[in-house]
Amino acid sequence: MLIGELSSRTGVNAHQLRYYEAQGLLAADRGANGYREYDESAVLRVKQIRHLLGAGLSSEDIAYLLPCAVGEAPELPGCPELVAALRARLRRLDDQLDKLTQSRDVLAEYIDAAERTGGESYPPLHDADALPASA
Repeated sequence: MLIGELSSRTGVNAHQLRYYEAQGLLAADRGANGYREYDESAVLRVKQIRHLLGAGLSSEDIAYLLPCAVGEAPELPGCPELVAALRARLRRLDDQLDKLTQSRDVLAEYIDAAERTGGESYPPLHDADALPASA
């Protein structure tokens, strides 16, 4: 099948499919016309990739896990190396959550302090999201 059909069958745009191929997550042959041609197993492979991305895994993590993946969800065997890799990723996510929670708590303290003290007005902001982005 061509990339357009794979895109239609999986709901993943062609740009993302080419990215998956570049990352070594998806394989395609080239037809005589130079177009990418995918076999039927590509539909399942893309669904597996999407599920694993949804779990917060990187394309590098997924490349490591995909050879073991079974089914659409996918199921992964419980070999020690695989479990260790998944636990390491979970620890990284937990660390990110801790940092976000700390940032949220500090920001809430600033808001509380600002609301308590009142004071002079600043020029009106029409959109709270218009604050400058942090670097």
